[in-house]
Amino acid sequence: MLSLNETPFQPTTLQLTGIPGMQRGHAWVALIFCILYLISIIGNLSILTVVVREPALHQPMYYFLSMLSLNDLGVSFSTLPTVLATFCFNYHHIGFDACLVQMFFIHMFSFMESGILLAMSFDRFVAICEPLRYATVLTNSRILAMGLGILAKSFITLFPFPFLVKRLPFCKGRILHHSYCLHPDLMKVACGDIHVNNIYGLFVVIFTYGIDSAFILLSYALILRAVLAIASREQRLKALNTCMSHICAVMAFYVPIIAVSMIHRFWKSAPPVVHVMMSNVYLFIPPMLNPIIYSVKTKEIRRGIFKILHKSQS
Repeated sequence: MLSLNETPFQPTTLQLTGIPGMQRGHAWVALIFCILYLISIIGNLSILTVVVREPALHQPMYYFLSMLSLNDLGVSFSTLPTVLATFCFNYHHIGFDACLVQMFFIHMFSFMESGILLAMSFDRFVAICEPLRYATVLTNSRILAMGLGILAKSFITLFPFPFLVKRLPFCKGRILHHSYCLHPDLMKVACGDIHVNNIYGLFVVIFTYGIDSAFILLSYALILRAVLAIASREQRLKALNTCMSHICAVMAFYVPIIAVSMIHRFWKSAPPVVHVMMSNVYLFIPPMLNPIIYSVKTKEIRRGIFKILHKSQS
Protein backbone atom coordinates (compact mmCIF):
# COMPACT_ATOMS: atom_id res chain seq x y z
CA MET A 1 0.00 0.00 0.00
CA LEU A 2 1.21 3.50 -0.79
CA SER A 3 1.17 6.16 1.87
CA LEU A 4 -0.60 9.47 1.24
CA ASN A 5 2.68 11.18 0.32
CA GLU A 6 3.76 8.55 -2.20
CA THR A 7 3.09 8.23 -5.90
CA PRO A 8 3.07 4.95 -7.83
CA PHE A 9 6.39 6.03 -9.33
CA GLN A 10 8.41 7.55 -6.50
CA PRO A 11 8.48 6.15 -2.94
CA THR A 12 8.92 8.44 0.04
CA THR A 13 11.36 5.97 1.60
CA LEU A 14 13.74 3.26 0.44
CA GLN A 15 14.88 0.23 2.40
CA LEU A 16 18.57 -0.36 3.00
CA THR A 17 20.00 -3.82 3.64
CA GLY A 18 22.96 -5.19 5.49
CA ILE A 19 25.20 -7.99 4.21
CA PRO A 20 23.28 -10.90 2.63
CA GLY A 21 23.54 -14.11 4.60
CA MET A 22 24.97 -12.42 7.69
CA GLN A 23 21.78 -11.30 9.41
CA ARG A 24 22.62 -13.26 12.56
CA GLY A 25 26.10 -11.77 12.72
CA HIS A 26 25.05 -8.13 12.51
CA ALA A 27 26.50 -7.40 15.96
CA TRP A 28 29.96 -8.50 14.82
CA VAL A 29 29.61 -6.65 11.51
CA ALA A 30 28.58 -3.51 13.43
CA LEU A 31 31.66 -3.86 15.64
CA ILE A 32 33.94 -4.19 12.60
CA PHE A 33 32.40 -1.13 10.95
CA CYS A 34 32.71 0.89 14.16
CA ILE A 35 36.41 -0.02 14.39
CA LEU A 36 36.95 0.96 10.74
CA TYR A 37 35.20 4.29 11.30
CA LEU A 38 37.20 5.00 14.45
CA ILE A 39 40.52 4.25 12.76
CA SER A 40 39.57 6.35 9.74
CA ILE A 41 38.27 9.35 11.67
CA ILE A 42 40.97 9.40 14.35
CA GLY A 43 43.74 8.69 11.83
CA ASN A 44 42.73 11.40 9.37
CA LEU A 45 42.08 13.95 12.12
CA SER A 46 45.56 13.15 13.48
CA ILE A 47 47.13 13.80 10.07
CA LEU A 48 45.32 17.14 9.79
CA THR A 49 46.31 18.15 13.32
CA VAL A 50 49.97 17.32 12.73
CA VAL A 51 50.13 19.24 9.44
CA VAL A 52 48.41 22.30 10.94
CA ARG A 53 50.50 22.39 14.13
CA GLU A 54 53.93 21.57 12.71
CA PRO A 55 55.48 24.46 10.72
CA ALA A 56 58.01 22.07 9.19
CA LEU A 57 55.12 20.30 7.43
CA HIS A 58 53.81 23.45 5.74
CA GLN A 59 54.98 22.15 2.37
CA PRO A 60 53.13 21.16 -0.85
CA MET A 61 53.36 17.42 -0.22
CA TYR A 62 51.66 17.75 3.17
CA TYR A 63 49.06 20.22 1.92
CA PHE A 64 47.98 17.58 -0.62
CA LEU A 65 48.01 14.98 2.16
CA SER A 66 45.70 17.25 4.18
CA MET A 67 43.33 17.39 1.20
CA LEU A 68 43.36 13.59 1.06
CA SER A 69 42.61 13.35 4.80
CA LEU A 70 39.76 15.87 4.55
CA ASN A 71 38.32 13.96 1.63
CA ASP A 72 38.59 10.63 3.47
CA LEU A 73 36.69 12.16 6.38
CA GLY A 74 34.04 13.20 3.86
CA VAL A 75 33.77 9.63 2.56
CA SER A 76 33.46 8.27 6.10
CA PHE A 77 30.84 10.78 7.25
CA SER A 78 28.82 10.29 4.05
CA THR A 79 28.21 6.60 4.80
CA LEU A 80 28.34 6.66 8.61
CA PRO A 81 24.69 7.62 9.45
CA THR A 82 22.98 4.89 7.42
CA VAL A 83 25.62 2.19 8.08
CA LEU A 84 25.38 2.65 11.85
CA ALA A 85 21.58 2.89 11.68
CA THR A 86 21.42 -0.37 9.70
CA PHE A 87 23.87 -2.46 11.70
CA CYS A 88 23.72 -0.93 15.18
CA PHE A 89 20.06 0.09 15.49
CA ASN A 90 18.43 -2.22 12.94
CA TYR A 91 16.86 0.79 11.21
CA HIS A 92 16.76 0.18 7.46
CA HIS A 93 14.77 3.11 6.05
CA ILE A 94 15.97 6.27 4.35
CA GLY A 95 13.97 9.06 2.72
CA PHE A 96 14.12 9.15 -1.05
CA ASP A 97 15.54 12.69 -1.18
CA ALA A 98 18.00 11.90 1.63
CA CYS A 99 19.11 8.88 -0.39
CA LEU A 100 19.82 11.10 -3.40
CA VAL A 101 21.84 13.50 -1.23
CA GLN A 102 23.88 10.65 0.23
CA MET A 103 24.45 9.18 -3.24
CA PHE A 104 25.72 12.53 -4.49
CA PHE A 105 28.21 13.02 -1.65
CA ILE A 106 29.51 9.43 -1.68
CA HIS A 107 30.27 9.59 -5.40
CA MET A 108 31.59 13.16 -5.22
CA PHE A 109 34.11 12.36 -2.49
CA SER A 110 35.15 9.19 -4.34
CA PHE A 111 35.82 11.13 -7.53
CA MET A 112 37.60 13.87 -5.57
CA GLU A 113 39.93 11.26 -4.09
CA SER A 114 40.98 10.25 -7.59
CA GLY A 115 41.72 13.88 -8.44
CA ILE A 116 43.70 14.42 -5.24
CA LEU A 117 45.80 11.32 -5.92
CA LEU A 118 46.54 12.74 -9.39
CA ALA A 119 47.60 16.07 -7.83
CA MET A 120 49.86 14.18 -5.41
CA SER A 121 51.47 12.30 -8.30
CA PHE A 122 52.17 15.67 -9.96
CA ASP A 123 53.75 16.82 -6.70
CA ARG A 124 56.08 13.78 -6.73
CA PHE A 125 56.83 14.34 -10.43
CA VAL A 126 57.94 17.95 -9.85
CA ALA A 127 59.89 17.03 -6.70
CA ILE A 128 61.92 14.33 -8.48
CA CYS A 129 62.10 15.53 -12.09
CA GLU A 130 62.29 19.31 -11.48
CA PRO A 131 63.59 19.67 -7.89
CA LEU A 132 65.06 23.17 -8.45
CA ARG A 133 61.67 24.49 -9.61
CA TYR A 134 59.62 22.70 -6.92
CA ALA A 135 59.01 25.76 -4.73
CA THR A 136 58.21 28.04 -7.66
CA VAL A 137 55.90 25.57 -9.44
CA LEU A 138 53.88 24.44 -6.40
CA THR A 139 53.15 27.74 -4.69
CA ASN A 140 50.40 28.04 -2.08
CA SER A 141 48.10 29.83 -4.53
CA ARG A 142 48.53 27.10 -7.15
CA ILE A 143 47.92 24.35 -4.61
CA LEU A 144 44.72 26.13 -3.50
CA ALA A 145 43.67 26.50 -7.14
CA MET A 146 44.29 22.78 -7.75
CA GLY A 147 42.22 21.84 -4.70
CA LEU A 148 39.34 24.10 -5.74
CA GLY A 149 39.59 22.77 -9.29
CA ILE A 150 39.27 19.18 -8.07
CA LEU A 151 36.24 20.15 -5.97
CA ALA A 152 34.60 22.06 -8.84
CA LYS A 153 35.22 19.28 -11.36
CA SER A 154 33.68 16.62 -9.10
CA PHE A 155 30.73 18.80 -8.10
CA ILE A 156 29.88 19.89 -11.65
CA THR A 157 30.17 16.41 -13.20
CA LEU A 158 28.03 14.83 -10.47
CA PHE A 159 25.47 17.60 -10.06
CA PRO A 160 23.09 16.18 -12.74
CA PHE A 161 22.94 12.72 -11.11
CA PRO A 162 20.26 13.39 -8.45
CA PHE A 163 18.02 15.04 -11.08
CA LEU A 164 18.58 12.21 -13.57
CA VAL A 165 17.53 9.71 -10.88
CA LYS A 166 14.59 11.78 -9.61
CA ARG A 167 12.96 11.89 -13.06
CA LEU A 168 12.71 8.07 -13.15
CA PRO A 169 9.76 5.99 -11.96
CA PHE A 170 10.50 3.32 -9.34
CA CYS A 171 8.33 0.24 -9.74
CA LYS A 172 10.77 -2.64 -9.11
CA GLY A 173 10.51 -2.37 -5.36
CA ARG A 174 12.23 -0.13 -2.85
CA ILE A 175 14.87 -2.48 -1.42
CA LEU A 176 18.49 -1.46 -2.07
CA HIS A 177 21.39 -3.88 -1.79
CA HIS A 178 23.67 -1.85 0.47
CA SER A 179 23.51 0.03 3.76
CA TYR A 180 24.01 3.29 1.83
CA CYS A 181 22.82 4.73 -1.49
CA LEU A 182 24.77 4.29 -4.71
CA HIS A 183 23.76 5.24 -8.25
CA PRO A 184 24.09 1.69 -9.72
CA ASP A 185 21.98 0.33 -6.86
CA LEU A 186 19.19 2.83 -7.52
CA MET A 187 19.23 1.93 -11.22
CA LYS A 188 18.37 -1.68 -10.32
CA VAL A 189 15.02 -0.66 -8.83
CA ALA A 190 14.21 2.09 -11.33
CA CYS A 191 11.86 1.62 -14.27
CA GLY A 192 11.63 3.51 -17.52
CA ASP A 193 14.49 4.45 -19.78
CA ILE A 194 17.75 4.44 -17.80
CA HIS A 195 20.01 4.68 -20.85
CA VAL A 196 20.74 8.37 -20.19
CA ASN A 197 21.79 7.56 -16.61
CA ASN A 198 23.99 4.67 -17.71
CA ILE A 199 25.64 6.59 -20.56
CA TYR A 200 26.27 9.66 -18.42
CA GLY A 201 27.54 7.44 -15.59
CA LEU A 202 30.02 5.79 -17.96
CA PHE A 203 31.13 9.21 -19.24
CA VAL A 204 31.75 10.45 -15.69
CA VAL A 205 33.73 7.33 -14.75
CA ILE A 206 35.95 7.64 -17.84
CA PHE A 207 36.27 11.41 -17.38
CA THR A 208 37.43 10.99 -13.77
CA TYR A 209 38.90 7.57 -12.97
CA GLY A 210 40.02 6.90 -16.55
CA ILE A 211 41.81 10.19 -17.19
CA ASP A 212 43.17 10.51 -13.64
CA SER A 213 44.63 6.99 -13.61
CA ALA A 214 46.18 7.51 -17.08
CA PHE A 215 47.95 10.69 -15.92
CA ILE A 216 49.08 9.03 -12.68
CA LEU A 217 50.67 6.23 -14.74
CA LEU A 218 52.28 8.82 -17.03
CA SER A 219 53.67 10.70 -14.02
CA TYR A 220 55.27 7.56 -12.64
CA ALA A 221 56.65 6.59 -16.05
CA LEU A 222 58.42 9.97 -16.18
CA ILE A 223 59.50 9.64 -12.53
CA LEU A 224 60.95 6.18 -13.20
CA ARG A 225 62.85 7.47 -16.23
CA ALA A 226 64.31 10.32 -14.14
CA VAL A 227 65.22 7.98 -11.28
CA LEU A 228 66.98 5.50 -13.58
CA ALA A 229 69.10 8.37 -14.87
CA ILE A 230 70.50 8.98 -11.37
CA ALA A 231 74.00 7.52 -11.13
CA SER A 232 74.01 6.72 -7.40
CA ARG A 233 72.05 3.62 -6.35
CA GLU A 234 71.51 5.13 -2.91
CA GLN A 235 70.04 8.30 -4.39
CA ARG A 236 67.77 6.25 -6.68
CA LEU A 237 66.37 4.34 -3.72
CA LYS A 238 65.96 7.55 -1.72
CA ALA A 239 64.02 9.17 -4.58
CA LEU A 240 61.76 6.13 -5.01
CA ASN A 241 61.19 5.91 -1.26
CA THR A 242 59.58 9.38 -1.29
CA CYS A 243 56.93 7.95 -3.64
CA MET A 244 56.12 4.76 -1.73
CA SER A 245 53.38 6.23 0.47
CA HIS A 246 51.61 7.68 -2.55
CA ILE A 247 51.97 4.45 -4.55
CA CYS A 248 50.39 2.51 -1.65
CA ALA A 249 47.52 5.05 -1.45
CA VAL A 250 46.93 4.75 -5.21
CA MET A 251 46.88 0.95 -4.96
CA ALA A 252 44.50 1.05 -1.97
CA PHE A 253 42.10 3.23 -3.97
CA TYR A 254 42.27 1.80 -7.49
CA VAL A 255 42.62 -1.95 -6.82
CA PRO A 256 39.12 -2.22 -5.22
CA ILE A 257 37.66 -0.14 -8.09
CA ILE A 258 39.22 -2.46 -10.67
CA ALA A 259 38.05 -5.52 -8.70
CA VAL A 260 34.46 -4.21 -8.51
CA SER A 261 34.49 -3.45 -12.26
CA MET A 262 35.88 -6.89 -13.13
CA ILE A 263 33.27 -8.67 -10.98
CA HIS A 264 30.41 -6.67 -12.54
CA ARG A 265 31.77 -7.33 -16.04
CA PHE A 266 32.94 -10.96 -15.92
CA TRP A 267 31.19 -12.53 -12.89
CA LYS A 268 27.58 -11.45 -13.25
CA SER A 269 26.39 -14.62 -11.48
CA ALA A 270 28.42 -13.81 -8.34
CA PRO A 271 26.45 -14.12 -5.08
CA PRO A 272 25.04 -10.78 -3.82
CA VAL A 273 27.34 -10.92 -0.80
CA VAL A 274 30.37 -10.64 -3.13
CA HIS A 275 29.11 -7.40 -4.71
CA VAL A 276 28.21 -5.94 -1.31
CA MET A 277 31.55 -6.85 0.27
CA MET A 278 33.56 -5.43 -2.64
CA SER A 279 31.60 -2.17 -2.48
CA ASN A 280 32.32 -2.01 1.25
CA VAL A 281 36.03 -2.58 0.61
CA TYR A 282 36.01 0.18 -2.01
CA LEU A 283 34.40 2.71 0.37
CA PHE A 284 35.82 1.76 3.77
CA ILE A 285 39.38 0.53 3.22
CA PRO A 286 41.09 3.57 1.56
CA PRO A 287 39.98 6.10 4.26
CA MET A 288 41.23 3.69 6.93
CA LEU A 289 44.50 2.73 5.21
CA ASN A 290 45.66 6.16 4.04
CA PRO A 291 46.51 7.62 7.49
CA ILE A 292 48.16 4.33 8.46
CA ILE A 293 50.24 4.28 5.26
CA TYR A 294 51.42 7.87 5.67
CA SER A 295 52.04 7.48 9.40
CA VAL A 296 54.17 4.38 8.88
CA LYS A 297 55.99 5.38 5.68
CA THR A 298 56.50 9.12 6.27
CA LYS A 299 59.04 9.91 8.95
CA GLU A 300 57.96 13.55 9.34
CA ILE A 301 54.31 12.61 9.98
CA ARG A 302 55.32 9.91 12.43
CA ARG A 303 57.63 12.29 14.28
CA GLY A 304 54.89 14.96 14.43
CA ILE A 305 52.35 12.50 15.90
CA PHE A 306 54.83 11.38 18.57
CA LYS A 307 55.61 15.03 19.36
CA ILE A 308 51.94 15.90 19.86
CA LEU A 309 51.38 12.78 22.01
CA HIS A 310 54.40 13.66 24.13
CA LYS A 311 53.11 17.21 24.64
CA SER A 312 49.65 15.96 25.63
CA GLN A 313 51.14 13.55 28.18
CA SER A 314 53.32 16.31 29.64
